Amino acid sequence: MYLPRKNAFIYNFYSWYISYIINKNFCAFTNNKISINPNEAILLLANRFSWWDGYMLFQLNKRVLKKKFHVLVTADDYQKTSYLKYFGAFAPEAKGKDLLETLTYAGQLLNDPQNLVLIFPQGKIRSIHVSQVAFEKGIMQVLNASQKKFQTVFAVTLVDYFNSRRPKAKTYLTKWQAEEYVSLQLLKSEFNKHYDSAVLKQTQKAS
Repeated sequence: MYLPRKNAFIYNFYSWYISYIINKNFCAFTNNKISINPNEAILLLANRFSWWDGYMLFQLNKRVLKKKFHVLVTADDYQKTSYLKYFGAFAPEAKGKDLLETLTYAGQLLNDPQNLVLIFPQGKIRSIHVSQVAFEKGIMQVLNASQKKFQTVFAVTLVDYFNSRRPKAKTYLTKWQAEEYVSLQLLKSEFNKHYDSAVLKQTQKAS
């Protein structure tokens, strides 16, 4: 398993750089407000549609959620983008046992109230125009490896130009209260309800 690493200089530089490139390339990046329990970790589940996703949610965590950021990435992303590991990125080196250990590690991170773990349930980048967000079954291993004392937040980021030269991005957030028994199908269904709601709100903004 590829683990996160610490380097304050690299972290601070790229933290500034991420803010800079978002402000340069987008005319706005906004989000709605939600109530967060500071005494519980956050499992952040989000749609994956672009190169920007992780950077946007890192930025959102800095200004809104204010937790110690972690993100599950692919081995390819971890190796190609070397500085990701300094932002809490971790990845499986291979499938099988190593993948299982990585998912277990993600679940254990959620036992610390200071942590946030970002997971893209789709696994790979998909078009922003998909009608439904798919869920890989590994997410259940993460939940089952934890003490289940965290809060779950759904994040749907949508991008439109409207009447601007540069695009506008908005992340629609909602806190989901998990039931005692959570299945993959239930989790997928609840996320996609939020996804549909976000798309509807985004569409209404353009009318």
